[in-house]
Amino acid sequence: MATDWLGSVVSINCGVMLGIYQGEVSSVDHASQTISLKQPYRNGVRCPVPEVTFSAMDIKELKFLDIQNTVNKTSTEQGCTPETSVISSGHPMPSNKATNATNESSRSSTTQITILRRAQTGSSNSRGATHSTQRRSGVRNGFAGGSVRSKDDECFGEGTDEGLDTDFDFEANLALFDKAAVFSKIDGIRGHKAQHHSTQTEQKPQSYRHDENILERKPVIYRQITVPQHGGKEYCTDSGLVVPSIPYELHKRLLGAAERWGLTVERRLETIGVCSSQMALSLLGGPNRLTPKNVHQRPTVVLLCGPHIQGAQGVSCGRHLANHEVEVILFLPNFVKMQESISSEVSLYSRTSGLQVSSIKELPASPVDLVIHCLDSHENPLMREQSWYQSAADWANRNRAPVLSIDPTTNEGPQAVEAKWALSLGLPLPLAERESRLYLCDVGIPKLVFQEVGISYHSPFGCKFVIPLHPA
Repeated sequence: MATDWLGSVVSINCGVMLGIYQGEVSSVDHASQTISLKQPYRNGVRCPVPEVTFSAMDIKELKFLDIQNTVNKTSTEQGCTPETSVISSGHPMPSNKATNATNESSRSSTTQITILRRAQTGSSNSRGATHSTQRRSGVRNGFAGGSVRSKDDECFGEGTDEGLDTDFDFEANLALFDKAAVFSKIDGIRGHKAQHHSTQTEQKPQSYRHDENILERKPVIYRQITVPQHGGKEYCTDSGLVVPSIPYELHKRLLGAAERWGLTVERRLETIGVCSSQMALSLLGGPNRLTPKNVHQRPTVVLLCGPHIQGAQGVSCGRHLANHEVEVILFLPNFVKMQESISSEVSLYSRTSGLQVSSIKELPASPVDLVIHCLDSHENPLMREQSWYQSAADWANRNRAPVLSIDPTTNEGPQAVEAKWALSLGLPLPLAERESRLYLCDVGIPKLVFQEVGISYHSPFGCKFVIPLHPA
């Protein structure tokens, strides 16, 4: 009875690993429980082997897509319409249909090899070949019979694979493309668009981006400060503005004119103290060092000050540093009589947590974070020969800490303390060639006060109060 189903078109579902096969039944072996398909399709792709044999253990589901003509005639005589027959796993196949299905799990590796070996020996690459070409789902239903089959055969027939072995002739195909004609057409389109765009540009005004200025920009003038007496050196800011140096006599006249207009020594000391302390805090690490979580590592700063106005500037700086939780040690030698400005600054400094010493032996022996040098005086250069001055300078050089010099002098001789940074006030003095990095501090002198002493002045500070200067 198994021969009754020969020539029928069936669909066999062998699970996820083996896939779904479709083909014409070529043989049914009841003894070995196997069924063979000729001209098989796997997952809609034609198999490279002419015949595939399946075991009943591998079959999950079996569908009859097109029963042979004899069966169709019998069904018609009995008044029944031929329908697709489905046999699922879990029910034994009748002997007259000569195939069985079980509900056991698929043995992916061994059963796949068995199928290929039974179908065609030596074709180990057949499984990979079945994945080489993907077809549409219409191929799986291409054997449904009638007009559907004829349409599918036209699209997915056997003749579609005949020309796959022939190499594509790139040179012949490229010769069909006329590059010159195509590019000339493109150039013509571009020329027409450019002409049309130029016409529109002439007709309507030019548009600007959001970051463009409508007004015409004037050329930048970098020399905005001119002085009646040049100090011999020029510096420039980061933005390129030229800042000339002035001699100490002109600088002294400038400060005197500002004092007459209300910028007293006390106000100037306060401004210098704020600016220099801001620079010192930045040199100490700024917000990376001075945070509430880092109170156990507060920086230590030593101020070396003399009994003069430059020393008072250093004391003012130390007071602001102490207010910002910096450990400050002020060195100031004992003098019977000192200027009123420095006495008032020392009195105000004594209300902070900073220390004050008058002997070099009381200074720390270990390196500190920063040394602020305010020992030199513009009015009394002979003070450098005194013992307390030389002792303080020797301690600063031995401590190996970086040194900041506030309001340095213009002495041509060797410096007693080698400073890493130097902070000038208002306008720089012609300092000697040193390795110090020069900075300029804005002390708040009005523009008309500069004009009073013959200086044409435009502020080079911008949004800052302390700016670096570079040799021009």
